[in-house]
Amino acid sequence: MLRESAKLIAYRRVLWDSLLATLAFLLAHQLRSHLLPLLLPQLFPTGLYPLAQYLPLLALVLPLWAGLSLAFPAGLPGLRVSLGREVAAAWRTVALGVMVLAAVGYLFRLQFISRPFLLLFGLLNGALLSVSRLVERKTALGRKLLLGPERVVVIVGTSQAAARLARLLQQHQAWGFRLLGFVGLEAGARSPVRGLPVVTEVHRLPEFVQETVVDEVMVALPLSQLGKLENTFARCQEMGLRVRVVLSPFPHLKPRVEVEPLGDQALLTLAPSPISPLPLFFKRVMDVTVAGLGLALFAPLLPLLALAVKLDSPGPVFFRQQRCGLRGRRFVLYKLRTMVEGAEELKPHLAHLNVMDGPVFKAPNDPRVTRVGRWLRRFSLDELPQLWNVLKGDMSLVGPRPPLPEEVARYEPWQRRRLAMKPGLTCLWQVSGRTELSFRQWMALDLAYIDSWSLALDLKILAKTLPAVLRGKGAA
Repeated sequence: MLRESAKLIAYRRVLWDSLLATLAFLLAHQLRSHLLPLLLPQLFPTGLYPLAQYLPLLALVLPLWAGLSLAFPAGLPGLRVSLGREVAAAWRTVALGVMVLAAVGYLFRLQFISRPFLLLFGLLNGALLSVSRLVERKTALGRKLLLGPERVVVIVGTSQAAARLARLLQQHQAWGFRLLGFVGLEAGARSPVRGLPVVTEVHRLPEFVQETVVDEVMVALPLSQLGKLENTFARCQEMGLRVRVVLSPFPHLKPRVEVEPLGDQALLTLAPSPISPLPLFFKRVMDVTVAGLGLALFAPLLPLLALAVKLDSPGPVFFRQQRCGLRGRRFVLYKLRTMVEGAEELKPHLAHLNVMDGPVFKAPNDPRVTRVGRWLRRFSLDELPQLWNVLKGDMSLVGPRPPLPEEVARYEPWQRRRLAMKPGLTCLWQVSGRTELSFRQWMALDLAYIDSWSLALDLKILAKTLPAVLRGKGAA
């Protein structure tokens, strides 16, 4: 794997951060048990429960902190980020973790969990992590913790693709790459590329690596030329060198690329959407947790909303409609009914009210919407039953909105890529104007979300959604 150094660095960091979290946990317990009752006896007349009762909580803290730090990194793997950004990421992990612990204590009525203890633990842990990040940057031992083992690399080829590969390796020096230079295809071609020398010709590559320390050979050549050099690369492999080949079979496509073994075959995967299993797993965990808590929290409100819908106009309380989910899978979407009964039959007669271009229909002053329905839509309360769709796995909290099958049938080919992720309750469109956007802007935002997806982006969108909903901005 190309990122084994990145994984090694991440594992070192997780182990070190776990030790700091343990130290902060023990210090917080001692301070809350002994120091605070002495300094502030009126506020803290007694100490905490014995440490033995808190150790199971520590057993929850360590994997939770590790998972959060891996799921919400400071930046992309291998790329150096500013000290401030790393410190902010550390505090974000601690804050999220403390909120999860507080929620667990509240939901399961764990009375031994003290809120002052959690606050003290969070402050100590955040402070220790901040100092640790500073030490990592300013000391030789700390820098060694952040860098992967050295890997000396030569690049076969001198084309633009080779220069682009060299730039990427220089950006990812934290992974341990040290670029020695380029290997030319023709004798006498020794002009520097990106300020680095052409160290040898490809026909002399086996002899060169015998005389010079080289760990890896990276090949940036057209696929048509690889077969001619098979013997050269085979000899390099025989001598214990790792050989990597830049694959761009379709230069105009920019998908996520992954090579996966299947038996004795190697499959080149071109993925139009995120494929990293760990962040996607945490996304699903977040979906289930928030949807479950949301349904429990709004359970007393839903009967009142249902009663208001029923008293306002005849018809069922819930509106069920078939939508398209992940890659076109059909599912039944649930909403509180906000329109008069038979609204779908009236839709063709209201085409003149549509303010959207493209295959979608949106009418800000839709006459089919009931009085209660208009109020429900303004604050998105009609969408509360969709938490059940999220819990079932048909939808996610964040993702492109689920389209109607007839809308999908009218999509242009490039627009179908928005179906490459599960649909969601909210997305970039929700915090960017909602129905005030054109259809093409809507599609562009959905594709931008898919291309730049991360758990941190989901959290940002969720944080911005509530104010947008409360303002009722762009609601139809």
